[in-house]
Amino acid sequence: MAFELARGKALLILAGLVVATILAGCDRPTANPAKSPAPPILPIVTVAQPASRSILEWDEYVGRFDAVDTVELRARVSGYLTGVHFVDGQIVKKGDLLFTIDPRPFERVLAQVRAELEATRIRAEYTAKEVKRGRPLVERKTMSDVVFDQRVNAGRDAAAAVKIAEAKVKSAELDVEFTKVTAPFTGRVSRHLVSVGNYVSGGSATGTLLTTLVTLDPIQFYFDVSQSDYLKYVRLTRSGSKASAAEKGTPVELALQDEKGFPHKGRIDFVDNRLDLGTGTMRVRAILDNPSSLFSPGMFARVRVVGSERYTALLLPDAAIGTDQTKKFVYVVNEIGVVARRAVTLGPVVGGLRVVRTGLRPTDWIIVKGLVRARPGVKVTPKRETIKVTEETSGATPRPARP
Repeated sequence: MAFELARGKALLILAGLVVATILAGCDRPTANPAKSPAPPILPIVTVAQPASRSILEWDEYVGRFDAVDTVELRARVSGYLTGVHFVDGQIVKKGDLLFTIDPRPFERVLAQVRAELEATRIRAEYTAKEVKRGRPLVERKTMSDVVFDQRVNAGRDAAAAVKIAEAKVKSAELDVEFTKVTAPFTGRVSRHLVSVGNYVSGGSATGTLLTTLVTLDPIQFYFDVSQSDYLKYVRLTRSGSKASAAEKGTPVELALQDEKGFPHKGRIDFVDNRLDLGTGTMRVRAILDNPSSLFSPGMFARVRVVGSERYTALLLPDAAIGTDQTKKFVYVVNEIGVVARRAVTLGPVVGGLRVVRTGLRPTDWIIVKGLVRARPGVKVTPKRETIKVTEETSGATPRPARP
């Protein structure tokens, strides 16, 4: 009896433990099911197809204006300067009086040689009459041939003396004329280098320099092109192009330092006959009208000339072009958004956009914004836009001028 009671008590305890375990299991919170990983966030970039337009390339250079005519006005006779008849920097016309040298000594010499000329003419007339009177006497044998020959020789000497005297008069007249220094052409005169009262020396190439005079309208513009550019222009000419910097008459456009665009028009009128041995460049000259005297000799300016035939080009903004040392490249995005690197060859800037000569197709989508977020082989989210093309054009990188 005692054994059965102990056994029943043990079963009750075991049943209680089982119920407690079950209840504890019911109270434990159920674990959340595992979540699936979120998709990666792709970088957003802006892509565009290359702009296409028909262009004409321009080559840009830096050059300097120079006068068509330049003259150093020097004294041609010696004497004291008595007058300066212009304002420094003045525009003068051809024939205007600029300087006066004291003419009185030369006027006295002129008066003297004119008197000598008159005396020789009188002597020549007398000897001519002597010859005329002696001819019939010789025929009648009342005058010897020797005496008549003496009269003839005296007449010849007198005629020669007249010519010498006439030459002296002309020389003296020139000296008097040279006391007035006039402008040989219309232009702008520099400052006077000698003041009134100073003695000036003349009669040679080393005569006293009085001032300089330059023409302003038209005016010339000199610039230098490299050997490679010159060869390009020659080939353009041979291909039948009517616009080449190696051909006279080719139009050019100029711009001053403070000007945008190239508002001034001119034409090439001279190409040198050989390259400079020191720099390997060819000197070219253009000529422009300068009615308002805006251009001045010695002034620097930019000039551009046609550098190619007209062709259809692909253009991109410079921001879309990357640089790897000396190589240029762009990032192309394919249909599934994967980035690929493409090497390109560049040309000049046209309308604010860079010409891409090789490496692209018109249908390619190029990353134009967000290059730092893209890498070859990486997938991106492309945002498409259109490249705007302006009508303005500009030349290539300017070349330095050679003095």
